Amino acid sequence: MTQYKMAIDRMPKVGEKVTVATRATSYNRYFAFREFWLTDATGKECVHVDSIWVVMDRNTRKMISIPEDVIAPFDAEVVKMIPRLGRPMRLAADEQLMEKQYRVRYFDIDQNGHVNNAHYFDWLLDALPMSFLSRHRLVALNIRFENEVQYHNDVISQAALVTDNQEPIITKHRIKMPDGEVATEAECHWQPVAKQI
Repeated sequence: MTQYKMAIDRMPKVGEKVTVATRATSYNRYFAFREFWLTDATGKECVHVDSIWVVMDRNTRKMISIPEDVIAPFDAEVVKMIPRLGRPMRLAADEQLMEKQYRVRYFDIDQNGHVNNAHYFDWLLDALPMSFLSRHRLVALNIRFENEVQYHNDVISQAALVTDNQEPIITKHRIKMPDGEVATEAECHWQPVAKQI
């Protein structure tokens, strides 16, 4: 997984029945484009996700061509260029940053030997204060994975508020290694809510 771009109309409620669907839309030699939908019982789309995927050689940790036998069962369209999702806005050197540090634990690692993508979401958003998170609802997210984070790495999650007096409210995020190498960048769009549980 190299990038997700999500549009969130609403999050499902506890106990609500939803349907999750996915489709491999297109691919080329190195990249595959996949969409996901989460719909409610009436068929209304709650969340839409576009994503870009690659295949990695587990020994060299480098990207390789997508094997034909891997992609063939999905009946995706072969294209020269897959859709671009756009880069998240980057943090600037002069921005006032909120930061938290994490050490990668054994239970953060997936079967590919690097941090499971779900942990990045926690780290990215956890850099924001509770006072912000409890008063805002995430409505869009663009996250791009640049470099692997592995077991026992130390990482720093950084965030900055871009806009606070207009909608959507935008935050920029970055996860980096102590040596400055960027692992992940993200841009989040928020709307205020009257009450958040």
